[in-house]
Amino acid sequence: MTTPLAEVLDGRRAADLQKAARALLKEPLLLAHGSYADEFRLVRQHATELRDWFDRNTGWSLRVDAEAARLRKTPGALADATHPAREVTGARAPFTRRRYVLLCLALAALERGESQIALGRLAEQVVLDAADPQLAAAAVQFTLERRDERLDLAAVVRLLLRLGVLRRVAGDEEAYVSGNGDVLYDVERRVLAGLLATRKGPSTVTAQDFESRLTELVAESALDSDDLRFRAIRWTLYRRLLDDPVLYYEELSDAELVYLTRQRGFITAQITQLTGLVAEVRAEGIAMVDPQDDLTDVRMPEQGTHGHITLLLAEYIATAAGPVTASDLERRVRELAAEHAGYWSKTAKQPGAEPQLVEQALAKLTALGLLTRTTDRVEARPGLARYAVGETVVLEPGTRTGAKAPLPAQRKARTR
Repeated sequence: MTTPLAEVLDGRRAADLQKAARALLKEPLLLAHGSYADEFRLVRQHATELRDWFDRNTGWSLRVDAEAARLRKTPGALADATHPAREVTGARAPFTRRRYVLLCLALAALERGESQIALGRLAEQVVLDAADPQLAAAAVQFTLERRDERLDLAAVVRLLLRLGVLRRVAGDEEAYVSGNGDVLYDVERRVLAGLLATRKGPSTVTAQDFESRLTELVAESALDSDDLRFRAIRWTLYRRLLDDPVLYYEELSDAELVYLTRQRGFITAQITQLTGLVAEVRAEGIAMVDPQDDLTDVRMPEQGTHGHITLLLAEYIATAAGPVTASDLERRVRELAAEHAGYWSKTAKQPGAEPQLVEQALAKLTALGLLTRTTDRVEARPGLARYAVGETVVLEPGTRTGAKAPLPAQRKARTR
């Protein structure tokens, strides 16, 4: 029996809408050109439906024009510091405090500038703005005379290139870092204007400490009615289910837990319909798992030596009788290095490599919501039980799992 044309068209439209939604969750800033041009066209085609869905369920606004689509995401949990901005090239090291300040100063200079700017000129503007007495009082200083400071500015510029705020016209950042040249950029002003994702302008925030300032930046209107309070709860739950790897019930307020208990089936069904994510409901919480395993910026399990170490340490922590220390984990890595010498990279087997290997694994497991860390201890969270496997089998060099393989860890991109 031939499928009616209307059903085929409806199925294709639903698939395109889902692809567009997933693209926005993965890359909240999509450009009309570049590697996400096809996804941008789908977002533009379905802009009205996507805008209505995100506005109603998450409070995230969606702006789409001929050049870019910008989903202004704000997190459901403001205290999550596990997903920093990272270098675009090389080891993808996380941004330091200085790089974050440089990023803000660079954006401010670009906002005031012309449609083209040289990197040297941008550096001059950053140095002038960095002389602000408030920055000096916070022990933030820039001269950009040292190579490491120029490297920091180059890392900021490369991030802005990836986001589409800048387009390189001529030159190379390495030449600037070495002091042998300059770089010319076009400034994409419409992309720049849509970059900020806050409810209030930062200059209007009056709070002093960091946590209060962050809260004020994204604060909604006064919740002076039941409808507004329920809306705020709904937004928080949708945001966390879409953006976080695991939503633990213990992290919710009493009102949020009651709302989720009553509306769980409806909420998860709506998310599944739009994104294809599937709800895994456990006694401790909910994880929206991605069967396609591509809507994530932290993947586990993962191939390679570091992925293998992370998986084996997850198993070790999950089966421990209680909290473990960093020294416990370093000792375990030394044991594993001897056991898997034929599979691991040479650098991972070198004496003294254990602290860095342990830190990389713990950073990933923390970002996935699978453990908690204090100064000297690490403790498993309920989600880590998925990795408490028993008898293990070798799948291929560098990868091991049990007969009951864990579901893909699902973590959406945290670009704001």
